[in-house]
Amino acid sequence: MNTSTEHALAKVPEVTLGFWLIKIAATTLGETGGDAVSMSMHLGYLVGTGIFAVIFLATVVAQVKAKAFHPFLYWTTIVATTTVGTTLADFADRSLGIGYAGGSGLLLALLLGSLFIWHRTLGSVSVSTVSSPKAEAFYWLTIMFSQTLGTALGDWTADTAGLGYAGAAVVFGGSLALVVVAYYWTSVSRTLLFWAAFILTRPLGAVVGDFLDKPPSAGGLALSRYSASASLMAFMLTAILLFRQRAARTVH
Repeated sequence: MNTSTEHALAKVPEVTLGFWLIKIAATTLGETGGDAVSMSMHLGYLVGTGIFAVIFLATVVAQVKAKAFHPFLYWTTIVATTTVGTTLADFADRSLGIGYAGGSGLLLALLLGSLFIWHRTLGSVSVSTVSSPKAEAFYWLTIMFSQTLGTALGDWTADTAGLGYAGAAVVFGGSLALVVVAYYWTSVSRTLLFWAAFILTRPLGAVVGDFLDKPPSAGGLALSRYSASASLMAFMLTAILLFRQRAARTVH
């Protein structure tokens, strides 16, 4: 082993089964929570986006300034990206009239652009390199784009493509299963698989969230957005405590 290699702990968690369970719950919470503010409170998508954007920026600043990995701060920031992603995608798709397909295409371009610039700037987009303020800034910007894309993609698949919430959940759940197969039985880049899984969990959470709170006439269960959000939050808190989150190890 090269004795000059330095190991350090990042401010992002190890990628484990617990990580993915909490991530899916967080993305579903982002959908129900975002809809609760913009729709149930009748504040609208623009005001909702403004509220969640402020929360997102505040949590990212706190995350970047933190000296070590703090599970609750990290997952609060993740939830902030999912809520602002929900209202921002809905604002673009519905209020601006871009449409689900147009919104998905635009957000995919922004996501790929963020990953490209990140790679050109720092040489890698691997989570194992997220240990500096600049890398963290790219990390959170990329995540925000992926969460927003996931909302638009989930809505497009469930509504425009006509698959419904259950059908869309099967599509995205099946896609995630293929990523798992590729992880265990192929040599495909682990970094590529991580980002593929990270992106796919968002539309999965979006359609599950819509399934919970949309009316039966739209294919949902018509559950209260407030109670659904509270239940998801309780699940997340329990999972964070049960699946002891540890900081990922980075190599410089």
